[in-house]
Amino acid sequence: MSVRVQRAYADGRYGQLHYRIARPAMPTARPLVCFHLSPVSGVVFERFMAEMGRERLCVAPDTPGYGQSDPPPTQPTIGDYAAAHGELLDALGLGEVDLLGYHTGSKIAVELALQRPVQVRHLVLIAAPVYTPAELEAMRRSHGNLEPVDDGSHLADYWRTLLRWRGPGQTPEMLMEWMPDSIRGGARRAFGHRAAFDWQYPDHLPRVSQPVLVLDPDDDLHPYTGRVRDYLRNGRVLPLPGRGHGFLDRQATEAAAIIRDWTAGSAGG
Repeated sequence: MSVRVQRAYADGRYGQLHYRIARPAMPTARPLVCFHLSPVSGVVFERFMAEMGRERLCVAPDTPGYGQSDPPPTQPTIGDYAAAHGELLDALGLGEVDLLGYHTGSKIAVELALQRPVQVRHLVLIAAPVYTPAELEAMRRSHGNLEPVDDGSHLADYWRTLLRWRGPGQTPEMLMEWMPDSIRGGARRAFGHRAAFDWQYPDHLPRVSQPVLVLDPDDDLHPYTGRVRDYLRNGRVLPLPGRGHGFLDRQATEAAAIIRDWTAGSAGG
């Protein structure tokens, strides 16, 4: 039986930080903290949390400036985002934790593991792209602000982007669950992507000692994720063919099993 996912707020460095939380009656594993991709929110984890929360406390904060979390006043770094989430761990009184990151959230997870090397025990990253300089510049150009226009065509354009990159079996109804938080934020909506593009795995991942599992689904970052193998000190890349955006919803049981096996296995204890 799945667990109810609840919502709450904690005070943080940028104001109120909104988070989702699933609490098992009798936890059998350390808490799992989940960081979402840009520019969405913790809504992407809800079905997965209902499954994963049967055995462990599961928390998914909205990154500052996304979902229902108050925004930073100026452009933050990935380190700033990680520190803000670390404050949430303290507010919730969490000890050792495992982390799950998704795109931008993967970079936040790695940074938090570096900031808190004793507290963070295992990492699971959904995509970990390594770009060439030309690819990185193209990414910067293609992930700017969503500029509103009078006829609302910017919303239709973004909807077509979501349709282009939706995963197998991800229905329009499922995309609509993501859409509201995807278009919030105004001029600050691009903060997450900008921070992500200023932070690159070759500069940071080799310093991570915790076990790292990189999940490589067939999504928009698949062409760049396999390269991360060269920078993994203690981990591996797991290809997920036939999976894409939305697989945490449609294959929540499978995703939970992968994470359960990694965080409980012999790699890192």
